Amino acid sequence: MMEVKTIDKPDERRDFPRGHLEALHLTGLDFAVATFEPGWRWTESVGPIAGTDSCEVHHNGFVVQGRMRIRMNDGAESEVGPGDVFVVPAGHDAWVVGEEQVVVYDFAGGMATEYAKAKGPG
Repeated sequence: MMEVKTIDKPDERRDFPRGHLEALHLTGLDFAVATFEPGWRWTESVGPIAGTDSCEVHHNGFVVQGRMRIRMNDGAESEVGPGDVFVVPAGHDAWVVGEEQVVVYDFAGGMATEYAKAKGPG
């Protein structure tokens, strides 16, 4: 069975400080569009909601706009920007770099199903 949905009409929206997430749920794919405003940082904006010290969601993402810095719990760091495709395992912090809004498409599934929900992975 073929399914087609548009990001202009998400199945759900979750708001959190300095950002929001819009999710589409299809058979075999949970897709998220995450928008982060300047000043957003996971440990400050989503961590208190998730109840964990670091983001415990695996991400397979594509950066549409803006720049984001990611720091793994082991200290490894990288920065992603427009056009970058990335894989980030659970156990990290992230924050917006600069004054431009960051928009990320996430195909891994966990962001669409678990991210920014109380008492769960973040």
